[in-house]
Amino acid sequence: MMLDLSEYNGTILWLGILLCLILLQWLVASYAKASQPGAVPGLPPRDAGHKHFTFRAWRTHQNTLENAATMVGGAIFAILAGANPQWLQGIMAIMVVSRIAHMVLYYGIATDKNPSPRSYFFMLSWFANLAIIVLGMVAVVSH
Repeated sequence: MMLDLSEYNGTILWLGILLCLILLQWLVASYAKASQPGAVPGLPPRDAGHKHFTFRAWRTHQNTLENAATMVGGAIFAILAGANPQWLQGIMAIMVVSRIAHMVLYYGIATDKNPSPRSYFFMLSWFANLAIIVLGMVAVVSH
């Protein structure tokens, strides 16, 4: 049986954007860290704390990596489960745009405050990710 993914083109596009976001964050974090005098490959940045851009860039990338398995896996699961393509595309858009906003705010705002403005977008993307997984579960149970 051949799986017709054409209904999921929008979701697949958002998944591709998410993967590009991870690569962009990797590039920014790596460049920022490599630009530091005496930087050692494979170690966290020397200057820890939110007041240092290198730390924020590294943490932004690490945070996205920490969530990548459920974001990418959830999307693939929902597609394979046959989740509603329109709902899935919309929720994927919310999740990815929230991750982009999280990144921009993390890069731009040096604060130790919790919650910080980036926290709201982190939680929005987290709930969107949960909704994607639930959408997949509903599709499995209803088939």
